[in-house]
Amino acid sequence: MTEYPTSNDGRQAATQPGHAPAGAAAPGQEPAGRPRPAARRTGDRDGASAAARRSRPRPRGDGTDGDPEPPPAEGDPDDKGRGARPAPRRSGGEQPEDPRTAMARQGGRARGTAAARSGREEGRDPAANAARGGRPRGATVAVGMAATRKGDLPQDSTAADREAAAAAAAAAARRNRPGGRSRRPAGAGPETAPQPPAQRTETHERADAAGGPGGDGGVVLTAAEMAARHQRDGDRLRFIGAATRRIARGIDLDEIVLGLCRATVPTFADVILVYLRDPLPVGDERPVDPFVLRLRRSDRLPPGRGGSTGGMTASGTERGTAAGGHPDRTERTGREESARRPEGAAEPDPARPPGSAAGPGLLPAVKLAEVAPGGPLAEVLRGVRPVFGDSEAALDAVPELLGPDYPVPPGRRAVLAPLRGRRRVIGAAVFLRLTDRPAFEADDLLVAAQLATHTALGVDKAVLYGREAYIADALQRSMLPDSLPQPTGVRLASRYLPAAETARVGGDWYDAIPLPGSRVALVVGDVMGHSMTSAAIMGQLRTTAQTLAQLDLPPQEVLHHLDEQAQRLGSDRMATCIYAVYDPVAHRIVVANAGHPPPVLLHLGGRAEVLRVPPGAPIGVGGVDFEAVELDAPAGATLLLYTDGLVESRLRDVWTGIEQLREKLVATARLTGPDHPPPLEPLCDEVLDMLGPGDRDDDIALLAARFDGIPPSDVAYWFLDPQERAPSKARRLARRALARWGLEELSDSVELLVSEIVTNAVRYAERPITLRLLRTDVLRCEVGDDVPQLPRLRQARPSDEGGRGLYLVNKVARRWGATRLSTGKVVWFELPFTNGG
Repeated sequence: MTEYPTSNDGRQAATQPGHAPAGAAAPGQEPAGRPRPAARRTGDRDGASAAARRSRPRPRGDGTDGDPEPPPAEGDPDDKGRGARPAPRRSGGEQPEDPRTAMARQGGRARGTAAARSGREEGRDPAANAARGGRPRGATVAVGMAATRKGDLPQDSTAADREAAAAAAAAAARRNRPGGRSRRPAGAGPETAPQPPAQRTETHERADAAGGPGGDGGVVLTAAEMAARHQRDGDRLRFIGAATRRIARGIDLDEIVLGLCRATVPTFADVILVYLRDPLPVGDERPVDPFVLRLRRSDRLPPGRGGSTGGMTASGTERGTAAGGHPDRTERTGREESARRPEGAAEPDPARPPGSAAGPGLLPAVKLAEVAPGGPLAEVLRGVRPVFGDSEAALDAVPELLGPDYPVPPGRRAVLAPLRGRRRVIGAAVFLRLTDRPAFEADDLLVAAQLATHTALGVDKAVLYGREAYIADALQRSMLPDSLPQPTGVRLASRYLPAAETARVGGDWYDAIPLPGSRVALVVGDVMGHSMTSAAIMGQLRTTAQTLAQLDLPPQEVLHHLDEQAQRLGSDRMATCIYAVYDPVAHRIVVANAGHPPPVLLHLGGRAEVLRVPPGAPIGVGGVDFEAVELDAPAGATLLLYTDGLVESRLRDVWTGIEQLREKLVATARLTGPDHPPPLEPLCDEVLDMLGPGDRDDDIALLAARFDGIPPSDVAYWFLDPQERAPSKARRLARRALARWGLEELSDSVELLVSEIVTNAVRYAERPITLRLLRTDVLRCEVGDDVPQLPRLRQARPSDEGGRGLYLVNKVARRWGATRLSTGKVVWFELPFTNGG
């Protein structure tokens, strides 16, 4: 009698009559076609007890008896470590086969016997078979054998083990295949009639995906079917990942919508139309009524390439030559098509139906679509989830969006995906496939939902970023002068560059302020930081500098008051500034510096020098004095004031950048020759070209001033004592100067206005009065005294004896004004030349 191996707890089972496992031979009898298993013999009684215990029905968890467990064959891999012994050497010198090979073969036979018994039971009980969903119980065994094929053998199994296991699994699959034939094991009942193959429906396909191999609720798939399904799922995931990365790369609205179109055509769809709300609400703004969708962008396959373009089909596999369904290939395809398009040919309209020509009934998609409240399109947009074009919800919604004459492909070849941002629906996207490629699947709705979600959130962020960038840019531009003045004797040009497109605000500023006496103040400053706070502080300091300049304070005094103002704004408010005053009559310039890079002066002959200006401390430090220097400003020379962003970066220090700037100016001046200074506007562009890619870490403010000066022959200057004879003397001196310049036609007007202004000065002045005439593009007259009160224009009553002098000046002169000085005030007026000067 053969004895089976003991169990883990050391107990032995005795074989009982009537409980022998199906397909097993009687004790002491060797089954036909099966080698006698090798085992140690300890007595027939012990072997019978062990067999009985193993064949006794094993209780289930619900208290009922389950199917009897077949006794494991000797050497079965499942009994490793449970007392199995290798087969002894046979008589006659014959060597037995490898124990592990025999164990695998015998285990496969045991499982096949159980599968056959299960199939017979199901054939006898059709109700139980129908309750299990039509799936044979033996299919579970086949799935288990598929797991054996996957490598569920012990780690020390040999090639022979794996071959034996694979053969057993294949045999079990053939026996359990619907409609197939299986061999009856010995002792089995009559063979049941073969069942017809069950029809595979969409429910079975979903059960395959849910259950898969080894699952409890799906139809068994072959290895090829499972590999194809995994390939489709992997292609979808790779496409979604590549498409969302491309959409996320965009930072503005057009880039995001373009990324969606290029990512989906032709990989996912043949035609895409993207509609966005018009106007788009920003943040918490309440959207305006009516609800209107505007066609923002559309894209489609070029004509004649509907079926030859590579991409992902409805099942997720690649078609054509596109590898991996990567959306970046769409842009290359578009460029290739544009290159092949004949010169002068019109670019195809993306809104026109693919493959169609203009004609009756084939109109392009509508540009504007008004969403009727409670209509089909409104209901789909409210549902948020993408829907097929042939679904009940979208049958009327798609024509409402695209227009009634737009031909929508039949079947599941259209997907309408609402675009919902953070708070509301902001648009819709329509994906279309031509009839020469497979239609969309149910899983493609998930792909469309992912694309719509990423696009809507990106559009939301782009709109918010665009509003913030607009506010920042408007704030920065409002802090800088809209246009530079053109004072007498000097020409000006300027440039401003932000630190980056994403940081359009900063603390750099420049300004040019006309001063009395045809002078001009040139200011360039830099507040630390690149934020809205830095821009706000810059605006306050610029306003303070303009106010102080109108007081005609010396440059060092202006910097001292700016330092006090910065301390009042906060303890950490620091800035650098350079303040210069140019006098075109004296051809001199006075400069004061507060921690700013020194200016560079380009002479007429092409020589450039860095002006030696005391550096000083930055504004906001407090407790320091500022020093001013007076330098020559020859005619034809060019002064450059700039911020440190032009000369300092991570690749070079400040002084290296200043030397490069000086060399750049010399090289530019060499192009125009020694007798002609370079034009200002091209000069500023050349200076900015010295910055290489990635060589700019800070915003840049640049102010260039070309000193033309006023020749001494065009200036007349006198001192007058504050006496009663001063007005008549002033009329006589002005008449002589006009006669010398050939401007006698202006004598009457000039004498009248000079007499009125000098008379007012004589009434209140205690020190000598100054009178100066300047001949430039206009005739300018300036009268100065030591009285700080500025005159006011008022309407004199008929009974008043005075108050009509400024009224006459305002009516006769083209321009006039009064400026307060540190030593008094200056009243001036200008008259145009009647004969061209």
